[in-house]
Amino acid sequence: MNKKQNYYFQTDLILLFLGFVIISLLAIYNAQQIDQNNTNFVIRQIAFFGIGVCFVAAVQFIDLEQLYRGSIYIYLGGVFLLGLLLISPDAIAREINGANSWFTLPGLSIQPAEFAKMSTILFLAATITKHKEKIEVQTIKTDIKLLLKLIIFTLIPVGLIMLQPDFGTSMVYLFIAGMMIILSGINWKIIVSLILGLASLGAAVIGVIIRFPQFAIDVLGVASYQVDRIMTWFDPSQQSADATFQFERSHMSLGSGQLFGKGMSGLEVQYPEAHTDFIFSVIGESFGFIGSAIVIFLYFMLLYRLVTLGLSIYKHSPFGTYFCFGFLSLMLVHVFQNIGMTIGIMPITGIPLLLISYGGSSVMSTMLGLAVVYRVAVEHTIQNDYLFK
Repeated sequence: MNKKQNYYFQTDLILLFLGFVIISLLAIYNAQQIDQNNTNFVIRQIAFFGIGVCFVAAVQFIDLEQLYRGSIYIYLGGVFLLGLLLISPDAIAREINGANSWFTLPGLSIQPAEFAKMSTILFLAATITKHKEKIEVQTIKTDIKLLLKLIIFTLIPVGLIMLQPDFGTSMVYLFIAGMMIILSGINWKIIVSLILGLASLGAAVIGVIIRFPQFAIDVLGVASYQVDRIMTWFDPSQQSADATFQFERSHMSLGSGQLFGKGMSGLEVQYPEAHTDFIFSVIGESFGFIGSAIVIFLYFMLLYRLVTLGLSIYKHSPFGTYFCFGFLSLMLVHVFQNIGMTIGIMPITGIPLLLISYGGSSVMSTMLGLAVVYRVAVEHTIQNDYLFK
């Protein structure tokens, strides 16, 4: 194998990806036992991963400089799809679970918000990089200018997603933007003021929902099911059996797996969305504490690799660094929220466990993000090879 071929063989990322694929397919296979339809989700998930691998291969023909220059057009494409979704007829954008979030095509549903996450991360990374290239001396004024840019570029897709409405996905965008703002090097006084302001606002909104749920529905426009989820998260003992059904079933499923789980084809606890939102509960029941710990360890290794890769590529490509950190933020919020809701420390949302939950849009969009990360790793390897020749 020659040097050029070695550049494109990133062993650690490949092994991590294979680990996620194996776990995903095993968990989805088990989840099918308690699903109410006859769809073979395993075969479809394999197809989604296959398309994702094609994305990874295709992106390797594009260097980071080209992605940097084209990020504005990719971002605008993502925003365009979000806007198009809102004005599309029911024939191709019908309401599912109370939200117009999908293009429903023959044999496939596509969620533009998932793909727009990657285009937004790409453009925010480019915005930070371009700002730092232009600014010779960092001041409070220049930091505020960068902050406003990042907020505006984030709120455009967030606003379109809130109109669907999809509150959970909107919060993911805001978390990613917040993490990228913190890591962009903006003055810590501005960061602390922003965090305190947002924390106070968030606490106030949650407080209003808990104390005055009807007011939140009638005046603030919060959907009744969202109020139920927050109330269930805050105090499940005071809620109806219907409101706490998923919460209780998830706990029952995780606890019944004990240390080693019930193995393949041994699931006994039934609940909806087992192959998507509650796939971690399936893993807990099937493979126990050991299996759940392995999943968390895999995510830890991926996050660790993103940190080390982002730090090491900075001198060669700050854009690659900020994309790695943005993608890390995406993975972190999805893992924390999804696993958190299954164990009861977070409210229930429709946020999937990336690279494991079943879903065409989430798998393929995440693979697009991994494709860029893989390209960052390739360019880092090439750069190191040149440096030490």
